[in-house]
Parts: sequence; structure tokens; C-alpha cells
Amino acid sequence: MVGNSESLPGKGKKIIIQYSGLFDFDGLYAAIIDWAKLYGFQWEEVDFKHKVPNPKGAEQEFKWTMSKKITDYIGNKITITVHMWDLQEVEVESGGKKRMFSNARLYLWLEPVVEFDWQKRFQEGGKLAKLLGKWYNQVMDREYSNYLDQLYYRTWDLQAIIKSYFGMQSKKHAYKKYMGEN
Repeated sequence: MVGNSESLPGKGKKIIIQYSGLFDFDGLYAAIIDWAKLYGFQWEEVDFKHKVPNPKGAEQEFKWTMSKKITDYIGNKITITVHMWDLQEVEVESGGKKRMFSNARLYLWLEPVVEFDWQKRFQEGGKLAKLLGKWYNQVMDREYSNYLDQLYYRTWDLQAIIKSYFGMQSKKHAYKKYMGEN
């Protein structure tokens, strides 16, 4: 365990999705928020940047966080960072109706983290509180893998949903039923 948070196995590696082409951004956005609600995560848009468009299109960067408090001491947090280049809105006729789609090159990073002492009870206290926090981290370290494992598979589920919006994955994925859900 490093400090007061720990990321997925592999020492802080992020899950990266790269895509270039046409996609339904509004649908993707709604799917991510629906996923967050389904699993009890609170969703927040942390950052948004829109750079002046050039002839190829606009550049946008944004960051979303989804957090869920598991216990009074442990919480889960997934940060989604997106960077899009050459972004253009395109009108496409689909099923006899005209719809707006986005055409862009993008990188999307998913960074899941298990947070310890999310209320900062021990971290911001005095010497005794920090000593108790260190001891409590050792006690919780035994159950830590359960929380990390659950977040790990939830994040891969989210990644599969995102990839399906880009048409990058089949309709089935390896981790769908791992958590005992349909």
C-alpha cells in the first residue's frame, strides 16, 4: 500500500483507450453516467478545456471523477481523462433521422484508485492520529485486496462499455459475470 491510496495492480497503470473516427459522444457520455449510477458512484466533472478550433477542428480536454464510499475508511475513485483533437460535429442520417455525431482523434485514460482514510481523519490529525492511522492501515491491509479486486473488475467493465461505443469490442467481455451480476 502506498500512502493513503492504491491503484490497480501494476503500480499505478492506467487503462488507455485510443480511437480515431466517428462516434456518438452524447451516447457515450450518458452510458458512463448510467454506469456510475448503476454501481453507486457519484459523478463529477472536474475540468474542461476547449481550445480555439483550427481548420482540422477543435481540441478538447476534460476530466471526470466517479467516487464511491465503501466504508467510513475506504473509498473507490475512478478518474476519466479525455483528450480529443480535430473534433468536428458531423450530421449523419441514421434510420431515416438526422443525428449529430462527433468525429475526432482521442485518448481516454481510466485511472481507478482505492482510497484509504478518505475523510482524512488520521492524515490531518496530530501525532497520535497519524500513529493510529498507520496502525489501522496495517489492519486494513489484510482486507485491501478484496476492495482492489472489486474495483479492478468494475473498471474493466466500464472499459468494455466505452469500447463498445467506439465499435472496438465484441458484445461480450471476459469480466462481465465475474462479480456475480448479469
